[in-house]
Amino acid sequence: MTEFATRLEALETRIAFQDQTIEELNATITAQWRQIDLLTRKLEIVEEQVRSGVHIADPGTEPPPPHY
Repeated sequence: MTEFATRLEALETRIAFQDQTIEELNATITAQWRQIDLLTRKLEIVEEQVRSGVHIADPGTEPPPPHY
């Protein structure tokens, strides 16, 4: 095998590994964006609930503490 063919084969191998790495990184980034989108939507729901007072406890409906 000539030096040129050896160098060409090495470059082709590197490109194949780089393509695989790029695909893996793309899949990771896509999964992260899906997770970020889900968490953003959940945060918006929680913020809306806090603004509307959904989670404010009514002291009249709370059971008394065990020491009473």
